[in-house]
Amino acid sequence: MQKLTKAEEDLMHLLWDLDQAFLKDIMEALPEPKPSQSTISTVLRILEEKGFASHESFGRTHRYYALVSKEAYASKYFKHFLGNYFDGSFQKMLSFFSKQGDLDLKDIDALLNAESDDPSLTDEP
Repeated sequence: MQKLTKAEEDLMHLLWDLDQAFLKDIMEALPEPKPSQSTISTVLRILEEKGFASHESFGRTHRYYALVSKEAYASKYFKHFLGNYFDGSFQKMLSFFSKQGDLDLKDIDALLNAESDDPSLTDEP
């Protein structure tokens, strides 16, 4: 799975939130200042080429939808991030954020207790 650019990822977040959307729905959901409709159409075509989105045709209009779930992309992106910056170690990442002051021991304890059932968050294979 390829990594998305910022513009592609922003548009995917809209598709994930909207589930299915026509171009006019996407344009309405975009924050100001809005890019042009042709820019959004181009990004949607790129997302289709990359296999992240597709569309159904209704005459000359298209209804777009995501082919890749938000969870699948987040999992792949997070594993890549964890591998590149923390040698694949969730423990090293928590230590880093703790040292930066972004997490305290109470936060880490709550996170570990809440996520203890998720095997992807451990260093064990």
